[in-house]
Amino acid sequence: VLKKYIGDLSNLQLIMVCNNALDAIEELRKHQIHILFLDIQLPKLTGVNFLKSLKDPPQTIFTTAYSEYAVEGFELDAVDYLLKPFSFERFLMAVNKAIVRIERQPQLIKNEKKSDAELNHSESDFVFFKSDKKIYRIDLDELLYIEAVKDYVKIVTSNGSHLILQTLKHWERILPGQIFQRAHKSFIVNLKKIDNISGNIIKLEDIEIPIGRHYREDLLREIEKRFIN
Repeated sequence: VLKKYIGDLSNLQLIMVCNNALDAIEELRKHQIHILFLDIQLPKLTGVNFLKSLKDPPQTIFTTAYSEYAVEGFELDAVDYLLKPFSFERFLMAVNKAIVRIERQPQLIKNEKKSDAELNHSESDFVFFKSDKKIYRIDLDELLYIEAVKDYVKIVTSNGSHLILQTLKHWERILPGQIFQRAHKSFIVNLKKIDNISGNIIKLEDIEIPIGRHYREDLLREIEKRFIN
């Protein structure tokens, strides 16, 4: 299942499938691995003990049929915990969380000799989501804002919009916080796309987005810290 799901994503490359922890250790020595999908029940050494043994582990997503290990997995700073059987959508959520972590910690890809510009426009500068039985890719540079609409979110890009059954909190968690900020209880905005701010209104292209009073201070502080010299 994992092989199929990984093969469906153009930004993931499957390096190796290992049947035990000892083989995985050897592969980690030979290759730079960014994301590790790790089962709990492994021969000779459990997935939990294997992760504990790694000095500088990749972003790790546990995949197991045993929910009782979830707490211990998160105590080891695992990205996510996929309980078998899991859907492609649930897999995609975990992958996006791992990508966000990698983006926020560029030292994880320090051995890949990329310039700052290349890092800012790397292959992880996009997210996937599932809607209408299709998988869509959105480049983060094209994402204008996300709006909560009851039990749905409206994803608005420079090329159109999508309405999907998801939460704003999910998108707040997976999007890079240095660029995407909560402006209101119902809106996340791309700071790079803001034209101007007047009072409690953000002008973004021809759209006006309200600023909630609980979010104004953090929003303005983030803009000043990152974009005002």
